[in-house]
Amino acid sequence: MAMTLAEIRAKLQSQDTRNSNNSSKTPGDNAIYAHWNAPENTVARVRFLPDGNTTNSFFWAERNMIKLPFAGIKGQSDSKPVTVQVPCIEMYGTGESCPILAEVRTWFKDPNMEDMGRKYWKKRSYLFQGFVHDNPLSDDKPPENPIRRFIISPQIFNLIKTALMDPEMENLPTDYQAGLDFNIKKTAGKGGYADYNTSTWARKESSLSADEATAIEKYGLFNLSDFLPKKPNDVELKVMKEMFEASVDGQPYDEEKWGAYYKPNGFQSNKTTTSTSTTTTATLPSATIDEPVDDEMPVAEATVTAPVAGVKAPSQRAEDILAMIRNRQK
Repeated sequence: MAMTLAEIRAKLQSQDTRNSNNSSKTPGDNAIYAHWNAPENTVARVRFLPDGNTTNSFFWAERNMIKLPFAGIKGQSDSKPVTVQVPCIEMYGTGESCPILAEVRTWFKDPNMEDMGRKYWKKRSYLFQGFVHDNPLSDDKPPENPIRRFIISPQIFNLIKTALMDPEMENLPTDYQAGLDFNIKKTAGKGGYADYNTSTWARKESSLSADEATAIEKYGLFNLSDFLPKKPNDVELKVMKEMFEASVDGQPYDEEKWGAYYKPNGFQSNKTTTSTSTTTTATLPSATIDEPVDDEMPVAEATVTAPVAGVKAPSQRAEDILAMIRNRQK
């Protein structure tokens, strides 16, 4: 059974105190609403719905991915730099430690390595579902099932979360009869990135339409966890760690070693043979999403100072990092 607004507030408060890719079941269903493609100075008005998974305390699911950049594709002299996304095992709530973040966390103890740390730190986004009430996307092709999925960046999520903690919000915004729409407002930000800081909840409560109620009854709600990447097993964790070290070392992506597990987005193999191993690449789009900023990223310890000799070059830093990783393994 879905939680009440008071229970959600209590759990969010508890998290704040504590903290101070399976494929889609219906591939190609076009359910993801790409609000990030909306023109600037427009508003997408949406209505969030509960998670179909009644054991989920919230009406969203958190998604944590790590981006591994590579200089190119091994064996392709004209290949451009590529990026592979791998799931951070810490998102599954099992208490397991991510082998990549275990290394990256130590980098933040040295101010000279903060940039490298941010480069490999997990990128967070949130999965929601609901209806699109006002759609500024002229080329959007709504699916037969009008219940859409939304990939929400931390910038927008923090606005949603802050409003949920406001005592003036009396009802859960996903309530079918007395819920609230959410206005995703896109404006121009700094550095070419979009700004969503003026996004807001509607001021007036409203009920779902008869057609929307019928759609929920006909299609049912999505279990949001079904659209998270598959939890990596022990073999896949080792592959991720190997890819991470190769990425830090500036090596190209090696399809022979890793192609059966994780691939760059949109990668097309030139090989005619196929592997029997299970491919576990993430299925949600990433390159077109606003770059998430993780608000739990470690910070450098204040007691550490930069070396007098100055900042090392990136290539030298990478060699030092790899040496540190390999020494730990020994």
